Amino acid sequence: MAAMTYLEMVVDILNDMDSDTVSTILETEESRQVTQILETTYYNIIDGRDWPHLYNAFQLVPLGGATLTHMTFPTTIINLSYLKYNVRDTNDTKDKFIEIPFMEPIDFMAMLDARDSAATEIDQITDTTGIFLNIYNERAPKYWTSFNDDTVVFDAYDQVVDATGSTAAKTQCYGKIYPTVTVGDSEVFDLPIDAHSFLLNEAKSMASLTLKQFVNQKAEAQSVTARRRMSQEAWKIQRGIKYPNYGRTSKK
Repeated sequence: MAAMTYLEMVVDILNDMDSDTVSTILETEESRQVTQILETTYYNIIDGRDWPHLYNAFQLVPLGGATLTHMTFPTTIINLSYLKYNVRDTNDTKDKFIEIPFMEPIDFMAMLDARDSAATEIDQITDTTGIFLNIYNERAPKYWTSFNDDTVVFDAYDQVVDATGSTAAKTQCYGKIYPTVTVGDSEVFDLPIDAHSFLLNEAKSMASLTLKQFVNQKAEAQSVTARRRMSQEAWKIQRGIKYPNYGRTSKK
């Protein structure tokens, strides 16, 4: 089926329950309840499968202040597949994005603690936890870690080309991004086109049971059929390479 708008789904569900129709999703108490059921059902569907369309490229966000090599993930990031940084220096004629490997915190700290904090090529910065980090200031990063699963800490920065520290424009990341629902009559749920019927029928079943206290057998049967079909479908673009989860745990 074609992608339906929020309003079209609410109207369809209300009609299925022999309820009064509406011209906007928040018009009546019942339409508002159906709207909430649709949103809850959508997030349940999103949480129930590793949806390929949720994977996308993104950039890190500088933490700012004196933490020159600290950056954070956007709040909607669930996990990270890879992280690249532009290591271009003054001798290069073009950008050089390379993948920066993750290092476990204990190994990362051992590496930094072995550096001479008094050396001119070292900046001793204070982490947000209060610990001191010996960061190289004359080259691009070679490793990164995270102490809290939200903040990326690089082991170095080049003060000649990055005077203010690591920058968002120099990062290239790829990972899973959690969607957010925008409530509005003309909004369309962020799902593959063939999953919209599944969302509609799941919401019909839930609305009938919650608001009318009866089981919608037809919607339930259609939902089961759609669920089986989707469980057998592969990615639209086959991923031949599987990327590890570099220190990022799944989260909402």
